[in-house]
Amino acid sequence: MGLQKLTFIFNPHAGTKEIRGKLFDIVDTFCRAGYQITIYSTQAARDAADKTRLFAGQSDLLLCSGGDGTLSEVVSGLMSCERRPVIGYLPAGTTNDFASSLKIPRSIEQAVKNILEGVPYSCDIGELNGSFFTYVAAFGAFTNVAYGTPQIKKNFLGHIAYILEGIKQLPAIQPTHCRVTWNGGEAEGDFLFGMVSNSHSIGGLKGITGKGVVLNDGLFEVLLIRDPKNFLGMQAIAAALVRREILPEYMLAFKTDTLDLFSDHPVPWTTDGEFGGEIQQAKITNHKQAVRIMVPPDAPEVIETDRRNRG
Repeated sequence: MGLQKLTFIFNPHAGTKEIRGKLFDIVDTFCRAGYQITIYSTQAARDAADKTRLFAGQSDLLLCSGGDGTLSEVVSGLMSCERRPVIGYLPAGTTNDFASSLKIPRSIEQAVKNILEGVPYSCDIGELNGSFFTYVAAFGAFTNVAYGTPQIKKNFLGHIAYILEGIKQLPAIQPTHCRVTWNGGEAEGDFLFGMVSNSHSIGGLKGITGKGVVLNDGLFEVLLIRDPKNFLGMQAIAAALVRREILPEYMLAFKTDTLDLFSDHPVPWTTDGEFGGEIQQAKITNHKQAVRIMVPPDAPEVIETDRRNRG
């Protein structure tokens, strides 16, 4: 039996750049495990997606290291491939929301062990107007904080950097008038924020997407926040978010597999923490269990999936 083929795509600039000092150990470990390895260091935006499309068909394992943006590119590349090898993810970014949801270890050494000893888990993948995302697409307040915050500040301050950048934007927040339709419902009004997600953690904040989140059920969690029109309403919304509560007067929360949003003018969107373009008509679709990623056998998502399958 020949060696299994592994393609390793890593972002050398992600997070604190820890991956640079551990490349030899990573490669050595997978070589000893019986893999023939091809390595690529990303050089520009979309490079990870391009390399994934090029080599997915000849890989048994697609290993990637970087932040949520790097993983998102790899997933985007896979979604256009007929053959989709399992993903092994070494989180190296500042927040690593998707890895956190799947209980993938932050330690590179433990993440490598997880890939070699874990189990493949099939995850839902989102699509926004033909572009794919792994865990979140959003518009409105604070959505440009992730891609607008300098990397050096993220590395030094961590999650606090996002909060500081968000606070600076408060005086400039403007609502967007939207009409939203989904399976079984519709809404119209002025919204400060809209988020379509498939994650337990957004921007490092856990629980903000609500309860009962399952990453392979074919459903998104949607949160829309209406413009409160006054300062007291804004305070009430902020307090509800801190408490991880839904305030029906100002918040609309539901699950759906598709969503169409029409705004009165193009608005900036973010997908997986990266700029997703200015969009006026957004069509969002859930691709159920579209890619496989290695997770620990005792990860809550795996346990929940097994429970539902047995039931």
